[in-house]
Amino acid sequence: MSNSCIRVYADHNQLQACRAYLAVAEGRIKDVARLLKLAGNEVRLKILYLIYREGEMCPCDLSDVLGMTVPAISQHLRKLKDGGLLTDNKIGQTIYYSLVVANSEMLIPLLAGFNEKKIVSE
Repeated sequence: MSNSCIRVYADHNQLQACRAYLAVAEGRIKDVARLLKLAGNEVRLKILYLIYREGEMCPCDLSDVLGMTVPAISQHLRKLKDGGLLTDNKIGQTIYYSLVVANSEMLIPLLAGFNEKKIVSE
């Protein structure tokens, strides 16, 4: 099987339309790619899922649940916060993290889907 493309006729109108679609969507595509890159790390995805389920969590609780050190969790939280997916709220000495819903809107259906028994069929 060859991966080459042999076409007899190129639909130039279709090609031009596709270029136009990409030009219009370019900014949003970059935003989604950035979001997926952040959420594409297994630990960060677990953190997002737990915070989605609980509403907010502190690094110590995430550390206990995930079996990781607080500094390791804090590095992931920092990336998620810098990426605009999380916000924090300090109460006393404890910092609680929660989702920035407006920036996480594309992830919420995915996070909600983790409650289902089977997400992807094999």
